Amino acid sequence: MARCCSFTASRDWCFRYSFSRTGLKSTTVNLHDGATVIHIWIPKSYKPNKPSLLLIHGFGANAMWQYNDFVSPLVSKFNVYIPDLLFFGDSYTTRPDRTEQFQAECVMAALEGVGVVGKIHVMGLSYGGFVGYCMAVEYPEKVDKVVIAASGVCFDESDMETGLLSVKNIEDAISILLAQTPEKLRELMQMAFFKPPQNVPSCFLSDFIDVMNTEHVQEKRELIETLHKGRKVSNLPKITQPTLIIWGEHDQIFPLELGHRLKRHLGENAELVIIKNSGHAINAEKPKELYKNMKSFLIDHK
Repeated sequence: MARCCSFTASRDWCFRYSFSRTGLKSTTVNLHDGATVIHIWIPKSYKPNKPSLLLIHGFGANAMWQYNDFVSPLVSKFNVYIPDLLFFGDSYTTRPDRTEQFQAECVMAALEGVGVVGKIHVMGLSYGGFVGYCMAVEYPEKVDKVVIAASGVCFDESDMETGLLSVKNIEDAISILLAQTPEKLRELMQMAFFKPPQNVPSCFLSDFIDVMNTEHVQEKRELIETLHKGRKVSNLPKITQPTLIIWGEHDQIFPLELGHRLKRHLGENAELVIIKNSGHAINAEKPKELYKNMKSFLIDHK
């Protein structure tokens, strides 16, 4: 529950207003006889002369917080669709499935529910990249080009043991990604940013946790556990769509080696772009460069 004078809740309202001003509207889609609800931002007015673009967020706050910095120029070029994944924002399910495949299935069903026809470009950020990759695998006839940004799609369960990742085990990862104290949230910011915000008051961090990090904690824990358990690069299918891989040079959550690994896995079908002076949160640290590379790949390269 948000406090009566909550900076986080106020900022969330500002993002909602910003999304609405760009030409998007908020709606929900009921799936599985009401057992699943997907909240999604869709165009107020669909433009048939524009390509369609799906933006899938990662862990952290809801989708608005992760795409607000460059949603406006994207809306000018695309019919943009931005869902909240299950257990983020206003999306949830009573079903027990916690796989990224189920997330992908629900997102595709939501797109169909709001009337999306034809092919759609898919961009996935961090955890959203896992979901976007699954969509490209499962729905090749519906997914056009793919952008994978700072997403460890190619990580292996053994990468924690070998020291490739910054965390030593899955419990460490959960305690940071689902930060429940200001200290853990500071640790997350240190890992996510090349130049982390400094001297953020603990009251602001506590407020963010209260508003954004206290709902569906157990379900989000299960999402992380499911993502990690038994994951083998050798089992990862190759997608056939043209793919742009974007990575922060100093990413500590999913190290750059995972970007190179994904490029090797996909071969000539993929292009890797490395963003200098950026960590994992490239959407926050380098939104203009992220947009520029997305536009070049999705529009300028035919």
